[in-house]
Amino acid sequence: MTSRLLPALFAGAFSLALLFAAPVLAAGKTLDEDNPPEASEAPEGTMTLDHMDEIVHRLDEDAVREGGMWNFKVADVPVMIVTDEKNDRMRVMVAIRKVDELDSAELMRLLQADFDSALDARYAVAHEILWSAYIHPLAALHDRQFISAIGQTVNLALTYGTSYTSGALVFGGGDSQQLLRRQLIDELQKKGRKA
Repeated sequence: MTSRLLPALFAGAFSLALLFAAPVLAAGKTLDEDNPPEASEAPEGTMTLDHMDEIVHRLDEDAVREGGMWNFKVADVPVMIVTDEKNDRMRVMVAIRKVDELDSAELMRLLQADFDSALDARYAVAHEILWSAYIHPLAALHDRQFISAIGQTVNLALTYGTSYTSGALVFGGGDSQQLLRRQLIDELQKKGRKA
């Protein structure tokens, strides 16, 4: 790309950014407004592996924990959580398929979804596998956010090949259709939070 095209590209990108943000800002509602905090939940900045374990076992009583890793199922989808306490990181992952048959059109669609309909979870490739993944600092998580992360990651795997959505929101101005799978996230919030 030539240097004289860059200013026009950035000016156009800024205009597009305002266009994309308008529908999100106009909605005026966040995910957390639908699920107010409960006194028994871990406040932001205090998530621990033991508290994560409580939540995961509420979602699947057959969940298996090995140190800072979990294997369990949500909606019959195998989910893996890997944490690194020393570096304050965690990730929720669902394997979707081998990447050997992905063509350029499919890769383009995955990148479009990462822009507008995947929300906090993302499509990613590692070790020749297409994953749905949510990556976040560990301690900063709170209960609702952690449960939503699991739901979004599972939804992104379930909607692969159709609507490519995490089910939470669609960022306006992108290329994805506004098809949501919010029901799974709502069900997990009820199940994963203390009664």
